Amino acid sequence: MSNKIALVTGGTKGLGRDMAINLAKKGLDVIITYHSNPELAKQVISEIEKVGQKAIALALDVTDISGFDLFVTSLTNSLKINLGTDKIDYLINNAGFIYYAAYADVTVDQFDDLLNVHFKGPFFLTQKLLKHINDNGGVVNVSTGLARFSTPGFATYASMKGAIETLTKYQAQELGKRGIRSNVVAPGPIETDIMGGAVRDNKEMNANLAAQTALGRVGLPDDIGGVVAFLCTDDAKWINGQRIEISGGSNL
Repeated sequence: MSNKIALVTGGTKGLGRDMAINLAKKGLDVIITYHSNPELAKQVISEIEKVGQKAIALALDVTDISGFDLFVTSLTNSLKINLGTDKIDYLINNAGFIYYAAYADVTVDQFDDLLNVHFKGPFFLTQKLLKHINDNGGVVNVSTGLARFSTPGFATYASMKGAIETLTKYQAQELGKRGIRSNVVAPGPIETDIMGGAVRDNKEMNANLAAQTALGRVGLPDDIGGVVAFLCTDDAKWINGQRIEISGGSNL
């Protein structure tokens, strides 16, 4: 029996990298997308192959909807050549970035950038890929703890994530007839490169966020990937339309 296949957008670093490697550890073959750094993608491919799984890296700009048709063609061609199929089983909509800006100061360009990468892009990329996702597969969207509680400076980012949480429920309902599950994970503060590595590198911010977390620290990328990988297994076959926060108990 052939391995299941997962596609992770933004899979070269941070949360996406850890998701990709954990999916491989669960026995899935993995496709990752990268925006501008194929060398980082090669490193992740190497890590996946060390686990004994196959991996493919493809370029994708999630904000450029006009490029999705070309990406789907590239994806299906690569799947046929490397994995002997033209379909995937799981899609993880992970790619993204954050602008930190007070609500009063947010520009239209910032709003549109975050809309495109966190909502409009995943909305239409998933739509384009529907006929290439096997029945009884799944979608995992990525939200944030900031959609549950408010922290000044993240109004735009959190609003887009609130939209993806609502979309997840509709996907779960409408795709359920094909056995496709859709769930959303909501990480709390994580030490990654996002926002210039602020959570990781700013000791005062790190300590403040840790103090707001029941388990007494901020998150690490490897706190997230295993949960996403679990959702892409048969062990999670009855989990659908759910928001799973992975934050160590942030702002309880």
